[in-house]
Amino acid sequence: MEWKHFTFIGLGLIGGSLAKAIKKAYPDSHISVLDKDEHSIQIALAEAVVNQELKSLKEIEKDTDLLFLCAPVEQNRAFLKELKTLLSSHTILSDVGSTKTAIMKEAEELGLSSRFIGGHPMAGAEVSGYQASDSLLLENAYYLLTPGKTFPNELTEKMQSFLSSIGSIPFVMSPKEHDKSVACVSHLPHLLAASLVKLLKEEDEKGTMKKLAAGGFKDISRIASSSPIMWQQICLSNKAPIIDMIEDYITLLEDIKTSIKKEEPHAVMELFQESGEYRNSMDSSAQGLIQSEYAISLHVQDHPGAISIISTILASNMVSIRNIGINHNREKGEGALQLSFYTGEDCEMAKKLLHKYGFRF
Repeated sequence: MEWKHFTFIGLGLIGGSLAKAIKKAYPDSHISVLDKDEHSIQIALAEAVVNQELKSLKEIEKDTDLLFLCAPVEQNRAFLKELKTLLSSHTILSDVGSTKTAIMKEAEELGLSSRFIGGHPMAGAEVSGYQASDSLLLENAYYLLTPGKTFPNELTEKMQSFLSSIGSIPFVMSPKEHDKSVACVSHLPHLLAASLVKLLKEEDEKGTMKKLAAGGFKDISRIASSSPIMWQQICLSNKAPIIDMIEDYITLLEDIKTSIKKEEPHAVMELFQESGEYRNSMDSSAQGLIQSEYAISLHVQDHPGAISIISTILASNMVSIRNIGINHNREKGEGALQLSFYTGEDCEMAKKLLHKYGFRF
């Protein structure tokens, strides 16, 4: 790869994960960072992920090959205006924001279409900040690209090759198609998760619902813990597609409510049957915007050493555990241990091994 010098404006969850993935794939690469969080930069420097801290945009090196805008979406647009007169002509610009129409229009109006390619790594987590970043976050995740109108095809291909080399799956599309797609598969689900948690808070007068909330509720509401500032800007910058999806979803909910009111069991059954079939047809080989979690739930007796036994079984068979958690809705007796894995293959292997040793799912 010819690109050796990378600059990041912003070093949060996505920026940090991207920087780590680049440094892992290209140890000799030079990474410079501008970020207001001094603590995060010092950690990145200590970890040798970052080579140089920048104090202002004017300090961006002329030999920067690829510059990533990793701040919130509205800030990225503002940075474009300042960067236009500061960068070398050979520097390629990209961003990692989850809305594309507005920033692509901004790049075009600034005359930057020939050197700006919109980017959106479809990965994330319910936590934010550099401390939560991980070089594996972007591995096998779709990385959407929206080239500017005059962006050279050969540079698009080069960007695709580069992203493949760090483990991501590049996918080129138009800004309009991008914003409609993510409004449905990411933005609306995040709003639903946040709204569902708010509903629980408002309805739970005695605290009973919160105590019982586990398993399925926690799974579908997990993403409600995402960055409030980031989602504020996402919703405002992708306003029209999100409103369209909300209106369509409300229509579906009204239909479901009517079916339940009229006691039409076939309608409810058809809903779950049709949705289940479509859900099962989804490609599980790549990660999406809402990170798919390869996980299993085990019934484990509460006694010393139980977790050690499980981890030993999996480690001896080269199965890596991503995370371990406990369902806290069991007050005593057997507990349900949640194990998550990096890949579907590891998850399936874990199921076979633990079933062999008598564990119940």
